[in-house]
Amino acid sequence: MSHSPIDICIRDALETYFRDLGGEQPHGVHQMVLDAVEKPLLTVVMQQAEGNQSKAAEWLGINRNTLRRKLLQHGLTE
Repeated sequence: MSHSPIDICIRDALETYFRDLGGEQPHGVHQMVLDAVEKPLLTVVMQQAEGNQSKAAEWLGINRNTLRRKLLQHGLTE
């Protein structure tokens, strides 16, 4: 089974994260990963969609209102 470059990058980063914990218990890993991925995802998709929120929302498979809320959350729109 082959993995995509994004999958490999995330796996490597998570393995480093767990290794660097030095015996400490992890907390909130799911939200940490979502927070790390969502803003750059939105930024690149919006650039590729040339600022067209309807197109970007369609590409992301989310509702345009959800996209708008996420853009505001991450300070990516006025």
